Amino acid sequence: MSAHVMVAGVGMTKFAKPGQNEPYTEMGAAAVRDALQDAGLPYDAVQQAYAGYVYGDSTCGQAALYKVGMTGIPVMNVNNNCSTGSTALFMARQAVESGVVDVALALGFEHMKPGALTSHWDDRPSPFDAFDAETDDLVGQPEIPLALRYFGGAGKSHMEKYGSSMLDLARIRAKASRHAVNNPLALFRNELSPEDVLESPTIWGGVMTRLMACPPTCGAAAAVVVSEAYAKKHGLNTNVRIAGQAMTTDYASTFDAHDMMKVVGYDMTAAASKQVQEQTGIGIEDVDVVELHDCFAHNEMITYEGLGLCPEGGASKFIADGDNTYGGKYVTNPSGGLLSKGHPLGATGLAQCYELTRQLRGTAGSTQVEGARTALQHNLGLGGACVVTMYQAQ
Repeated sequence: MSAHVMVAGVGMTKFAKPGQNEPYTEMGAAAVRDALQDAGLPYDAVQQAYAGYVYGDSTCGQAALYKVGMTGIPVMNVNNNCSTGSTALFMARQAVESGVVDVALALGFEHMKPGALTSHWDDRPSPFDAFDAETDDLVGQPEIPLALRYFGGAGKSHMEKYGSSMLDLARIRAKASRHAVNNPLALFRNELSPEDVLESPTIWGGVMTRLMACPPTCGAAAAVVVSEAYAKKHGLNTNVRIAGQAMTTDYASTFDAHDMMKVVGYDMTAAASKQVQEQTGIGIEDVDVVELHDCFAHNEMITYEGLGLCPEGGASKFIADGDNTYGGKYVTNPSGGLLSKGHPLGATGLAQCYELTRQLRGTAGSTQVEGARTALQHNLGLGGACVVTMYQAQ
């Protein structure tokens, strides 16, 4: 990356259970207003906008943004499954970095329904057909919803390869709850013990309990990114810059390896992490705080290794040593992550950006990681795409 791109403003709504949320138009507009206020910019300063959501009709992005202003700017609607929010940020960052615009807005929102994720299109090929077929072959368990089989299967693969356990997964979920207690925007703020997690209803014997899965959630988040020159000219906050960013999609190994860890994006994660480190010259050992895609405790466990936070097969020790929390090597998901904060698909990546921007500014309040200077974000979507972003405090 050549030109510096600054995160001038961030905004986020409190996440809510389906049915307890405002419409997506109101949530999206609220997040944008907060991000603009944080940046100290009016809406008419925005030159392009990228609006991300998964479950919605065409031009939902315009519907949300028109609540804030109607200035005739290009609005691009983005859908990249659970990595949608970070994809919107990726595109906004590219627009600024390339010099096409000085100010771009990334917005993500989701207005979800209760229950497991389902497809709304049954009269055409599904983008998950190949993933489903591989999961059927490797996992079976047709009575279990597919998302649970994807990530539960990945965790089961890790257990069989490296000897990780249900206790490791329970410790991850308990850690998420401890962090969320301090986050007023998190959906679930009750602290859990590993025993609470293990004793919650069983979804898949020996593999998953209910508390190891994130809940369907509604919410919105937004970020305003600007060129460094524009920020300095207009006296904007230049405390946080995007030092590097990479997006990867699936490799042949997703299916050829016949391993559920690969099916759910392990190789995409590893490649994106490597690319960002090479772009920036910043090693993973220099990272202070991480927001990663913990849609299931199982995915957090394998992502430690995919990102390089610990060696392959080293997740159990990493967890037992407390290297994933305050006082350890990398404070992971200080927000409470998807497991406790919630996972409104289109908003997730930008909610991660919100948390990490505040961490690097030193304004994260009770979730603050002391002395945080470098932050790493990981946002994953099956089907598939993975976005890894490195932020640095100026």
